[in-house]
Amino acid sequence: MKKFQLLFAAIIAVALMASCGNAGKDKTASNKKAKTITGAGATFPQPFYNKIFKSYTKEKGLLVTYGGIGSGGGIRSLKDKIVDFGASDAFLNDKKLADMPAEVLHVPTCLGAVVAAYNLPGKPELKFTPELMEGVFMGKIKKWNDAKIAAVNPGVKLPDMEITVVYRSDGSGTTFIFSDYMSKVSADWKEKIGAGKALKWPVGIGAKGNPGVAGTISQTEGAIGYIGSEYAFAMGIPVASIQNKAGNFILPSVESVSASAKGEMPADTRVSLTNTDAADGYPISSFTWLILYKEQNYNDRSADQAAQTIKLIEWVVSPEAQKETTKVHYAPLPDAAVAKAKAVLGKVTYNGKALK
Repeated sequence: MKKFQLLFAAIIAVALMASCGNAGKDKTASNKKAKTITGAGATFPQPFYNKIFKSYTKEKGLLVTYGGIGSGGGIRSLKDKIVDFGASDAFLNDKKLADMPAEVLHVPTCLGAVVAAYNLPGKPELKFTPELMEGVFMGKIKKWNDAKIAAVNPGVKLPDMEITVVYRSDGSGTTFIFSDYMSKVSADWKEKIGAGKALKWPVGIGAKGNPGVAGTISQTEGAIGYIGSEYAFAMGIPVASIQNKAGNFILPSVESVSASAKGEMPADTRVSLTNTDAADGYPISSFTWLILYKEQNYNDRSADQAAQTIKLIEWVVSPEAQKETTKVHYAPLPDAAVAKAKAVLGKVTYNGKALK
């Protein structure tokens, strides 16, 4: 009996020591200082993020890393809790929000344009109606000198050349923005292809990321594809003027993208800008978002890691960071959107207590 009591006491002692050790470990984890903030996702805003995160690292001495793996990858990385924040050009709808392991918040960071970029001899300036967009990207119009293209572009020399459509092969917010627009302007597109981050394309060739699509277009005479405007501007690829809902042909620019955001933004900031009502608005424009968990205490995440993540995102929507948008062909957030972004960040908690 005495031996049993001694053995039992030893087991209790070991358990208590383990418990104390774990408690110490948990306490250390909760007090751990942040060394790196990691994000992943959309390539659409990546040139802007690369620029400002580099500045933040230099100014604050805290390394910020960002992986442009596509919006789908960013959402998966956040779902798997392996990043501090994800990035997506496609906001999570109610069903996708319900699939996440905890409540997720959306913080808009800037506005950008998805453009129809093409590679033709002589780099002609082209105009596209919604009908032409449907015809070309659904494979109904197969040659560049088709009468329908010529009718919208009188006087433009169009080559007798096959059209090669280039699309995103990975899960992409850029694809979502483009297909969201197409679903609004084409009943046939909406029925047969629909809107989403990954689609079943009737024609064309796939490439990974905005850089991949831009590179394929630039290397393929007769190609046309959809990419973030910065990639077209950086590589000198011509882009089409798109006819908007008001009937005006609009080129993507800071001004025309900003004009698309004149409407009201909901409190959760999830809003589509495509096919805008604004007469001077570019019709394939969108906000892009950083996404994060409302409750930041997860996976032994320290309070400082959470606080530093929120400080970074607050800085992204600050005037200091927003002034950098136009340098890489994005549009800054309107004041109303900045206010909504700050209100969203005000909801973030650690152990149920507000971080702000």
